[in-house]
Amino acid sequence: MKRFLLSLVLIFLTINPLFAQRDTEHWIAPYYDSVGGYNNMLYLSTDSLTPIDVTVYNNNAVVTTVTISKGSPQTYKVTNSLISTGTTTEAFNVGNKGLYLKAAKPFYCSLRLAQSVHGEVITSKGRAGIGKTFFVATAPNTNTSSIQNFTAGVLATEDNTNVTVSWNATAGVVFINGTPTGNTQSFTLQKGQSFILAGSGSQSANKTGFIGAKIVADKPITLTNGSCNANFSTAPSGSDPVLDQSVPVDRLGNTFAMVKTRSTAPNLNMEGGLIVATEDNTQVFLNGGGNSVATLAAGEWYRINETSYVAQGTSGHSNMFISTTKNVYLYQFIGIMGSDATNGFNYIPPLNCFLPRKIDEIGKINEMPIGTGGASAVQDIIVKLNILTETGSTVLLNGMPIAATDGPYPVAGNTNWVTYGITGVTGNINITSTKAVTAGINGGFSSAGYGGYFAGFSSIPVIAKKQENVYLELFLN
Repeated sequence: MKRFLLSLVLIFLTINPLFAQRDTEHWIAPYYDSVGGYNNMLYLSTDSLTPIDVTVYNNNAVVTTVTISKGSPQTYKVTNSLISTGTTTEAFNVGNKGLYLKAAKPFYCSLRLAQSVHGEVITSKGRAGIGKTFFVATAPNTNTSSIQNFTAGVLATEDNTNVTVSWNATAGVVFINGTPTGNTQSFTLQKGQSFILAGSGSQSANKTGFIGAKIVADKPITLTNGSCNANFSTAPSGSDPVLDQSVPVDRLGNTFAMVKTRSTAPNLNMEGGLIVATEDNTQVFLNGGGNSVATLAAGEWYRINETSYVAQGTSGHSNMFISTTKNVYLYQFIGIMGSDATNGFNYIPPLNCFLPRKIDEIGKINEMPIGTGGASAVQDIIVKLNILTETGSTVLLNGMPIAATDGPYPVAGNTNWVTYGITGVTGNINITSTKAVTAGINGGFSSAGYGGYFAGFSSIPVIAKKQENVYLELFLN
């Protein structure tokens, strides 16, 4: 058995560079928009030198086909009615919103939504983003406003999918267009159908009441969760979409690292993160500290404050190490410059030795659909690229070494990983490392902040493992 496991892991290590966020299939569930006016744009890219056709579906019908190849990423503007709604009667009902994309070879896919002052990136995780059990993450809003909300959109990948959603009975959650009895709601979806659970930010209980809601399905689904719009700062005055695609609980982990984004706002708590527990008695530790900062039950959450970042070096780089005793969801909060209104978040993948060694290629990295009619535009967008990789690795960005001022920097509490932060990346990018690597972006313009991670959501089989001791867990236990 040990020889078999060794052979299995060696095979995984051999094919490891192939597994990142790119995949041959992607699903994007819809979201509820309480603001309106967003342009929704698909951004598609690949490392394939041979052109590949990506077919986009809605409710099992072909919407369009887009041809992409390495060095030639493409965008496609999605009709809003296919992916979002601000119409109350379309919430809490079975509908046909949502997207499915398929190609013969792997590709990267993200949905970027933007208008002149707001923006966010929903990063598709491919087949690793579909599963049967999820816990919802939304922005922990700090004020009440009718332009804020929580939203959780579920999209079915197979016919006759039965879904049950449950939430804290004492939270007092008020749904848009829904008055369920008790604290559960069940529904059945056919392939390509969706269901949006949403609550207005004008209800005080909705500021945080739906965080940690549990979604269980008997067939694979995908989940887009968050808020559109939201504000999680200590002195909220504006708002921004806070959205990302989730992953099922069997893709979670318990060790993470984050690199501080671009907020310079003092004492507004625009940085940090959100932990959502999936099991009882989950302890949370920061930066290698010996005392837990929280002990959570399943569905409970903990807000990591921006003060938990640790400054590294003298170039303004800060990072944070997070570990938990059981698997959790971790979302990083994003802020840009001195504004409290540049809210955003992205799901952070756990650290593990099966991360890819190559991320190739992410297209049009400094573009968002903010031009007239949704045309891609650059305007004043400045994008920061954050890279996490194993200590001792050699990292190249577009084939070139990274400046020493941008990293590598150590991670407090974990000597096995280092971080980089490169501000001002543009165009199409590829990242290579001699060891496991993951990377994400933080961008912003006007009063918009957004982010997304582009690796760490592998669709390789789930293997029981202990972080930093994978081989012992597999071979010796």
